[in-house]
Parts: sequence; structure tokens; C-alpha cells
Amino acid sequence: MKKFFFSLFLFAAITANAQEKEYNQWSVEAEAGVHKPAEPFAPGYFTSTPDLWQGGLGVRYMMNEKFGIKLDAGYNSIENHDDSRAFETKYFRTSLQGVVNLGNVLDFRSFTNTFNLLAHGGMGYSVNTPKSPRDFDKGDQMLNLIVGLTPQIKLTNNIALTGDLSMVNHIRQSVSWDGTQSLNSRGLNGKHMLVNASVGLTFYLGQKAVHADWYSEEDVIMSKLDSLDQRLSKVETDMMDSDNDGIANYLDQEPNTVANALVDSKGRAVDVNNDGIPDTMLAPLDARYGNNGAQGGDFIKEFMNNGYANVYFRFNSTNPEDYSLESVGYLINYMKENPGSKAELTGYADELGSTSYNQKLSEQRANKVQQLLVASGIDASRLTASGAGEDASVDKNSSAARQLVRRVTLKLK
Repeated sequence: MKKFFFSLFLFAAITANAQEKEYNQWSVEAEAGVHKPAEPFAPGYFTSTPDLWQGGLGVRYMMNEKFGIKLDAGYNSIENHDDSRAFETKYFRTSLQGVVNLGNVLDFRSFTNTFNLLAHGGMGYSVNTPKSPRDFDKGDQMLNLIVGLTPQIKLTNNIALTGDLSMVNHIRQSVSWDGTQSLNSRGLNGKHMLVNASVGLTFYLGQKAVHADWYSEEDVIMSKLDSLDQRLSKVETDMMDSDNDGIANYLDQEPNTVANALVDSKGRAVDVNNDGIPDTMLAPLDARYGNNGAQGGDFIKEFMNNGYANVYFRFNSTNPEDYSLESVGYLINYMKENPGSKAELTGYADELGSTSYNQKLSEQRANKVQQLLVASGIDASRLTASGAGEDASVDKNSSAARQLVRRVTLKLK
């Protein structure tokens, strides 16, 4: 067990500085349950089906929302059935395993955020220590190969109820589980096996709102779009003239003043020419808006079609940069306010990588933006998504220049 905790500490130290994601990556797992040792047993020795008890403790680190690694330790108390010859064995195991979040690989998040499924597998070190009728002081030392499935039910953002079914196969097992018979076959085969069935709890560590097990990139992006939509709505409200006095709300010193306002007893809202605009505000407004005849919708369309509103992406990724989601928000608002409008989405990649790979990547980026628009309520028939492959118009050796061409352009029709 000392070796296990030392390895656990080393494992934590190596990855301690890696948590820079939008989700938590660490978790601690505890479980207990039943087991069934398969062959080998000496004649007359066998266990109950299932047999009590076994348990485990582990720590897991998710490198991203789909793949991770875990280090765990397990203990099994293997004893005879009432009709068997008497024996008692203590079994200890530690394993380093890879973990696949099947829930995110298979997109469970599209229909549930309560149920999840992990797959795990790896190898490690085991010791089988028979106590009676034969006592092994040092135990039978073996290698193990382990695979299993772990269903999860989310209880809170910090805790999940788990089950687990694992099969542990052994290499170099030299004696039967009861410890009374030497084995000639010590290689890998399907007989030197333990099957463990457990229930337990997973405790998620970290300050973020969600763990990688339950993270959905689309949900996060949609949440940011909702926040952006609220900001845009506030801007629209500020630009309105709620009291019809000819002054936008954000400039209006007297938001309740009506058009053709007269001088009140305190001398406010002086409007000598009765044009609905306080004379003190008239000159600045003329200077700021006097020559601007463009309507808001036409401006947005011109802004996008001239290439000023793009969705930018990280290197070799279909994940939009957060700052460029504002462009998506403007497009969503425009298309909702103009139901007859359509949009053309064209994806691009930089020159790094093969031409065929970059063509596929550019198409995936355009499709990602289309998915966001559809999820926001824009009908797919109003959208056209395509990939234009590599954009070779910038210096290939400049990382800053390459960032400018990893994009999806938005054109309104």
C-alpha cells in the first residue's frame, strides 16, 4: 500500500498544473461490492457465487472531456463456500488505467445530463496471499490486466453514484486461489481471473461548475450565446427612444420627458422650437448623427458581408474562440428579425497540415457554426455551410497571421 500511495502522489504531482480547462478534471472514487474468482482452485475448494467482500479506492484525472487516466487499488477477501474445504485468501491489487468517457464520445449529453458511462482498462501489480490452510508470507506476486465499465448517475455537481463491473486477468499466477496447489501454466489465459461488481461514489474536485464527465461544449457555447443575447438586447433597449422625445435612452437625461416638452418649473427640458429634443442636446446630436442615414439592419448586413464579422478558431480545432461568438450573436439576432434572410457560412484553415486534412477541417468548422445557429432557433434551410480549405493569403510562418485565417466567414443574403 505504501507503493500505491507513493505512486498516487507522483501521479498527482506530474499533472497538478494542468487544470486550465472550463471543467474540473480530478476525481476520487471509492467502491465496494462482491466478486467471483474463476479458476484455478484445487479439487474440493470453491467460493460462493457471488462472494463477499471486495473494495477499491482510486484517483482519476481527465485530460479532456473524453479521455483520462486513473490510478487505483483494490482488495478482495476470498473465502470458501460452506460446502467447500476451508480456506482464506487476501488479495491486493494496484493498476494504472486509461479511461474513456463513453457519454461524451457517444454524445449522451444530447439527451441526458444525469446518466453517463465510462470504460476503463489497463494493467498493474497484484499479490495473492493465502492464509489457510497454507500460509504464504510474501504471497503470490502477479501482473494483472483489467477492463471494466462504470455507469454513473449524477447526484450533484460534486458527487456521482457509480456502479462498476471489472474483469481482472492475471499473468504469472503460481498457485491456486486457495494456496494448496502449484500451477504449471503461469502465462496469460482466461482462467486466472477475478470478476468484481461494485457500487460506490465519485467525488469531483475543483472550483469549476462541472466535471469533464458531464461537460458539453455545445451547452457551454449556447450559455455564452444566451449571455451575449442578453447583452445585445440591452444595447437595443439603450438605442430605443422609450419616451418618444427624439433622444436614445442611453443619452436621455430625462427618460420620462415626452415629445414637444415645455419648460417646467425647474427649467428642465427646454424645447424652444418644439421639435421634441431639448435644445441643450440638439447640437451634440446633430454633430454625432446628422450625416448617418444607414439603418441598423443594413449596417449589420454590410458589416458582415464586408468580412468584419468572422468566427475564429483555435489551431487544429473546431472549437470557436470565445471572443468571436459575438459575431454569431449578431447573425442570430439579424436572422430572427429578418425571417426572409439567409446566410452563407464558409470555413477556412491555415496552411499547416495536408491539403485534404485542411479541407475537411474547414468543412467541420462551417458545420459547427451551422449547428450553433440551428440550436439557437435558426432553420437549417436558411443556412449554407461549406469548406474552402486552406487560406494561403497570409505568411505561413507567422502564428499571428495564421490565426486570422482559421475562421468561418458569415455572408447574409
